Amino acid sequence: MSEKYVEMWKSIGMDIEKHNILLNALGQFYTSIYLSQKNRPKKMDYFDFVVSEIHGLRIKELNDQRAEGKKVIGAFCIYAPEELAYAADASMVGLCGGADFSVPDAEAVLPRNLCPLIKSFYGFKLNGTCPYFQTSDLVVGETTCDGKKKVYELLGELIPTYVLEVPHKPDTQRGKEFWFKELEAFKAKVEELTGNKITAEKLKEAIELINNKRKALKRLSDLRANSPSPISGLDALLIYQISFNDDPKRFTTKVNDLCDELEERVRNGVGVAAKDAPRLMISGCPMAIPNWKVHSIAQATGATVVAEESCVGTRYFSELVEPKGDSVNDLLWAIVEKYSQIPCACFTPNDRRIKNVTDLAKQFKAEGVIYYTLQNCHDYNVEAVKVERALKAENLSMLKIETDYAMGDAAQIQTRMEAFLEIIAGKKA
Repeated sequence: MSEKYVEMWKSIGMDIEKHNILLNALGQFYTSIYLSQKNRPKKMDYFDFVVSEIHGLRIKELNDQRAEGKKVIGAFCIYAPEELAYAADASMVGLCGGADFSVPDAEAVLPRNLCPLIKSFYGFKLNGTCPYFQTSDLVVGETTCDGKKKVYELLGELIPTYVLEVPHKPDTQRGKEFWFKELEAFKAKVEELTGNKITAEKLKEAIELINNKRKALKRLSDLRANSPSPISGLDALLIYQISFNDDPKRFTTKVNDLCDELEERVRNGVGVAAKDAPRLMISGCPMAIPNWKVHSIAQATGATVVAEESCVGTRYFSELVEPKGDSVNDLLWAIVEKYSQIPCACFTPNDRRIKNVTDLAKQFKAEGVIYYTLQNCHDYNVEAVKVERALKAENLSMLKIETDYAMGDAAQIQTRMEAFLEIIAGKKA
């Protein structure tokens, strides 16, 4: 891929030498973690292809769209409303922020004791190795954490950045009214960026487009509740991650094709792990490509990961936008209602998430929960207290893992997971 796209990468201002180092490392990492898996569904070949071209063909597609006058909006969080971007004939893509590769560049500017996700995304823009940053006409941030808020100020010096203010009490009427005003302002910004007016008709079409993507992802998720699970947790995680970068219409078709194969597997009792393999759910911080660390360690212990209560999991696709009315305002309110149900740990109180964790654990027949939190992520770290209490009340064990993107603690995490599985086995005995 490197030689084929060099001129394109140069044209968008990438550091070719550093980028080649990143691509080589990513290729080796992917091969060792993903392509070594046994009994993978055949339809995973499309998603393997996407990863092989994630900095190539997909970037070419976005560049071709820009050549036609269309805009690309980069985002970090599922609180950035895709529907408004697509309603203005723009594309929205997820930005790089899941690798340790860019952290040293960020630490030359930012404090070391900062969330690795924040350091990662800022470093990727600084060192010019994320083509999604380089292809974005606008970056959309959000106020889900204080660290992000302050770094968006610095990011704005490098690329046009717009920050959505997320209400931290979304279940209240005041919170929803505040969010509606924020969506109105973001709509105006997107219209200004694209030169296109967002009409009710275009917004309805965009809502249907993104709803269809979420339906496909939920269909995939629900299939994982079967025993044995027809797809590995690693493969499911990869698909969820790709959902933020691929063309939504094509992606939806490919996920549904995969689900057809998985349904056949379920009918035939075909799984990716032994039927008695411990079933784990992972709950906590988001996992951007190529953050596959916890899932790969869990699989190495012989467990099967059956669900993710995460922004790169059920929080993204569990609810749909349900239009009620035909005006732009009606449709914006429908978006408010859907997005207000995403249980981010920044909210207070956050009882919806606590209930979601226990409900999902039951739905997916999880025997234990891995609570995954990034270092210095205070919201998820503190909320672990209430999550563990709720799980204990349901007689479910929880293992909290606080880590970063580096692999230096992988052996220690595996040892802790193995001990955790022994506790689970003891409960079953």
